[in-house]
Amino acid sequence: MNFEIRSLERHDIPFLRDMVYESAFVPEGQKPFPRTILDEPSVSKYVDGWGEQSGDIGLIAETDEQKIGAIWLRQFDDETPEIGIAILKEFRGKGIGNTLMRALETEAKKYGYQKLCLSVDPRNPACRLYEQFGYEHVGWDDTYWAMEKELV
Repeated sequence: MNFEIRSLERHDIPFLRDMVYESAFVPEGQKPFPRTILDEPSVSKYVDGWGEQSGDIGLIAETDEQKIGAIWLRQFDDETPEIGIAILKEFRGKGIGNTLMRALETEAKKYGYQKLCLSVDPRNPACRLYEQFGYEHVGWDDTYWAMEKELV
């Protein structure tokens, strides 16, 4: 599949909100979260004020001018920035996530980040992708796995 990766820009923030929503794992047979979840501080922190913090990194995957996925990184404490990633359902399984992960790690190294973290529902098939990229389960964050990766 042909697609390009580019930096996330301010005009992409509505798409970033959509991707944050898309990244919320819903197990098979359960109802999706209401979109109002995006207004919860624990979720809205990934989008609110995007680009105003130094060190915000975001990348968009697109094909034929259609945005199909995104990966983003934001630092919430003094140490480890947290990443999020989402691909539109119809484009999953085509290598887009792999390409976005590699590209984000390259950018994170340029910023001087030493380590990245993420949280993921252990039932989410994306766990395999994270493990392939060297993320390790380091604990629990409520019902989610906390995973980290040292950047070399």
